[in-house]
Amino acid sequence: MNINLNTVTLPTIHSNPQSVILTDETMAARKENFLKQMKTYSMDTAIIYADREHGANFEYFTGFIPRFEEACLVIHANGDSYLLLGNENLKLAEHSRVDAKPIHVPFFSLPNQPMDGEKTLEDHFEESQIKPDAQIGIIGWKLFTSSSYDNADLFDLPFYIIDSLLNYVSNRSQLKNFTFSLSSPEGGLRTTHNANEIAHFEYGASLAGIGMFNAIQAIEAGKTEKEIGALLAQDGQPNTVTTISAAGQRFTNATLYPRDKEAQLSDNYSITVGYKGGLSSRAGFVVSSQEELPENQKDYLDKLGKPYFTAYATWLENISIGISGDEFYSMIEKVFPSDVYGWTLNPGHYTGDDEWMSSPFYPGSKAVVKSGQLFQVDIIPSVPGYSGASAEEPIAIADKALRDELKQQYPDVWKRIEDRRNYIKNVINIDLSDDILPLSDTVAFYTPFFLNKTLAYTKEA
Repeated sequence: MNINLNTVTLPTIHSNPQSVILTDETMAARKENFLKQMKTYSMDTAIIYADREHGANFEYFTGFIPRFEEACLVIHANGDSYLLLGNENLKLAEHSRVDAKPIHVPFFSLPNQPMDGEKTLEDHFEESQIKPDAQIGIIGWKLFTSSSYDNADLFDLPFYIIDSLLNYVSNRSQLKNFTFSLSSPEGGLRTTHNANEIAHFEYGASLAGIGMFNAIQAIEAGKTEKEIGALLAQDGQPNTVTTISAAGQRFTNATLYPRDKEAQLSDNYSITVGYKGGLSSRAGFVVSSQEELPENQKDYLDKLGKPYFTAYATWLENISIGISGDEFYSMIEKVFPSDVYGWTLNPGHYTGDDEWMSSPFYPGSKAVVKSGQLFQVDIIPSVPGYSGASAEEPIAIADKALRDELKQQYPDVWKRIEDRRNYIKNVINIDLSDDILPLSDTVAFYTPFFLNKTLAYTKEA
């Protein structure tokens, strides 16, 4: 594969995408499918934990996260459900997308707020109709499994909750890590989506692409990280990761956020923004041409830039329904060897409400790519002495039946997807299969020299 930098037309940036609300039918199907999972694994009760950072599994059923508090959703095998909520989220129970009885749990509230009453957490478990002899599936955030081990008895909930559960149940063996039922690459319910869900997530992915494009267009010497970073904010929507707008050396004084630092000619520059449904990220230089690169990185394009985009194009051209995680991992490893390019994480992962749910792409993975899955094209190289390379973006995989549903039910979403596909195929020259649906306007548009706004990587036809 031959990759070069060429002057290209800019991608179409779609303004003002509209939110798509998850339907009652979608939410009902989520619970129905989860009850089937519980039956398959002989679970009497599931307890789903949430806080601000780890609320996606909870939100999958309720439609909301507990914001600044903690919460638990209890679902029994018969469908009865209970929402255990703190002081300031109790009012949200009436808006929950899953029918659940609210239970006030002051322990889940903020520090020093009133925690009146003599009830223990065990009392709240009893109120939730959890039986002391029940088989209980605990859903936190992490799977704690790999191809070589399975820690079904390891939990990532706060100690006080697990400790109270251990005091409440008859035997510790009744508690099992059940997170895999939602996010495992092998059968997790949240890893596949219907047309309504894809359209719902495409909105956030679109925002990420719009913000990324606006920021790239604004980069110039003398502008501050804050000025550029402000353009990444879209529609007042919450970010799924910490926003990055950083010139030169990052993390000075342990600062994670955009600073008042001005971009200088020849600086490396990093930008990242994520919304529900997708993240966009770029790494490049505040230069117009190869000649302006730092003296010790004049060969950056051959050393890292072009090999990275070769792997990126290979990723997009070869992802397909039915390919195994192991086979896909091996393909990326072959074209972009990790021992040469220093990447250590999975070359891509599922996305959705949380930016990184889990990944099927690892050695020995038996998980297969399925229609309805959302992925981040995400390979993070690290070559000593060289700045990074990144064009991380979100895509969906959809067979003909799912594509037809999207086209019929969400024509505006489908029009944006078609525009993106045409751009990637006809301008960047990456040969996408019909199953690949770009969710952001900036998928495959990568200008590593940020002062040359139309000079982008392309695959030679």
